[in-house]
Amino acid sequence: MVLAIVSCAPSGPARSGYMAGVGPVTKQVSNGPHHPPPAIPDDISYWDGDGVPGGPLIKINRSQQKAFFYKGGVLVGVSRISSGNEDHATPPGSYKITQKSKDHKSSLYGVFKDKQTGMTINDNVDIRVDKIPPGAVYYPAPMPNFMRFAGGIGMHTGYLPGYAASHGCIRMPHQMSEKFFENVSVGTQVIVE
Repeated sequence: MVLAIVSCAPSGPARSGYMAGVGPVTKQVSNGPHHPPPAIPDDISYWDGDGVPGGPLIKINRSQQKAFFYKGGVLVGVSRISSGNEDHATPPGSYKITQKSKDHKSSLYGVFKDKQTGMTINDNVDIRVDKIPPGAVYYPAPMPNFMRFAGGIGMHTGYLPGYAASHGCIRMPHQMSEKFFENVSVGTQVIVE
C-alpha cells in the first residue's frame, strides 16, 4: 500500500492567528496561539501520566474521536481528537513516531492573504492545486507539537469541530498535544483503529 504524503490544516469555520483577517483572532492558552477553542466543550481530555514509569503507547480510536496514551500498559491520558475527514481518512494500522517537530508548519495546506490588506482570501488552500493569486501571499498552516507517524500524517495541535475534519492528521487540544509530545520519542508505537 502506498501512502500519499499529506499534511493537514484547519478546515471549515476555524479562525486562527495565522488566518487573521478572516474574523476575530482567537488566542487562548487552552488551544495554543494559532487555533481557536474547540467547537464543543472538552470534558473528555485529561493527563495523569507525570511520574508514571513505563514505555509509551498511543491508541487512536477514529470512531470515538479519542486518543489514548498508555505508559507501561497503564492508561494515563485521553484526548479528544479530530481525525481525517471522509475524503482524507486517517489510515488504520500500526505505526511508530518517525519525527517530532515542536513548531512544524504544513508543507501542503494553508491560507492565501491579500498582501496589502492582510485579509484572508482563501482559508483552505492546497498548494499543490491552488495557484497563488496576483497580489496574494501563501501562509502554511501551523501544526504545533507535530508527531509524524504515517508518511505526512501526524498528531498535532489543531481545531476540533466535534467530528472528523482534518486532511488525515490527528488534531488535538493544545494542552494534550503538549503532554503527548513531551512523553513520546521517535519509535513510540501508534495504533490507529
